[in-house]
Amino acid sequence: MKPRERVLKAFKKLPGLPDRIPVQFDLCRQLADYFGEKLNIPVNYTDNLYEDVTYRISANELRVAMGSDVVVTGASVSNDYKIEKDENGHWLNEYGMKMRKGAIYVEVVDYPLANAQTKSDIDNFKFPDPLAPGRYDDAERLIEKYHDDYLVFGDIEVTVFSLAHQLAGMEKLLIDMMMETEYVVPLFEACGEFQTQIGLQLIERGVDAIWFGDDFGTQSSLIIPPEIFRSQLKPIYKKMIDRFKAANPNVIPILHCDGAVADLLDDIREIGFEVFNPVQPGVPGHLPKDMKENFGDKFAFWGAIDQQDLLPNGTDDQLEKDIVEKMNILGKNGGYMIAPAHILQNDVSPERVQKFIELCLKHGKIYE
Repeated sequence: MKPRERVLKAFKKLPGLPDRIPVQFDLCRQLADYFGEKLNIPVNYTDNLYEDVTYRISANELRVAMGSDVVVTGASVSNDYKIEKDENGHWLNEYGMKMRKGAIYVEVVDYPLANAQTKSDIDNFKFPDPLAPGRYDDAERLIEKYHDDYLVFGDIEVTVFSLAHQLAGMEKLLIDMMMETEYVVPLFEACGEFQTQIGLQLIERGVDAIWFGDDFGTQSSLIIPPEIFRSQLKPIYKKMIDRFKAANPNVIPILHCDGAVADLLDDIREIGFEVFNPVQPGVPGHLPKDMKENFGDKFAFWGAIDQQDLLPNGTDDQLEKDIVEKMNILGKNGGYMIAPAHILQNDVSPERVQKFIELCLKHGKIYE
């Protein structure tokens, strides 16, 4: 069975069960470079407009060779964009955010909309050009190369809420959401429109799924009250998916949402999302049994393996037990693609990465 058919069956887009539970994983630069050299496979990086997304959409040739069943692509920086660092090592990305390199991810040190108050402040803000030269060169290459054999995801992560708080600042945005400050909904709408244009370009080029990414939860609870989500954000995501479905009725909307967000999953399904990722383990409401029983008829699941502690620090036996449990429960009767809950960082040894893939392939049919 080709990986494309395997994932479509796992996502319940084709009848019947896959021959095994499909596998996916993302690698940080250090791990990608290590495996690229070890396996003698060139590592191609697609520099995304928001740098952390780079590692979602890069190293596809390497990852499929290692066992990934999907290809993930997305927009890149324009041909005209160049990083120019100041004396502090900071630089401006295409959104106008001043960035610095953090311990693991990039960090915003100056928000271009830090003083926004009115709709006109958003109207006057210039988003990057979604049609800039070079924006989709890598996407076109990957789609042409892999589409017949692999399901290809178009990644528009850092979509609406996350993009907005990276533009305005998280504390400011959360306060202003509660105060219903004039600029808030126009900012969400503008972020949604920008990412809709990116998504439509990816759909036009042939991606099979659009992968949204916004985090509404912490390790213990929601970041925002459900009623605020429903009034300020839900309509924007619904409009985006409606436009994507109008462009291709078969496109699969996927949401990546970290944290304890079980209380929003009915709303998330009503919006039109069909696959939920990453099913973050260890947070309230996310036990595999609860997810499958409460939401298994609403979503296919993707993720669920802990990369915060289990993968870097657990034993091989603990990892194997967890993989078997997730496959047995989330993979029962289909509806599951196994993956770490986030990008594998360099605190996970290369040997553990290989062990994860090996165990997933070993136990992939266990749900039968």
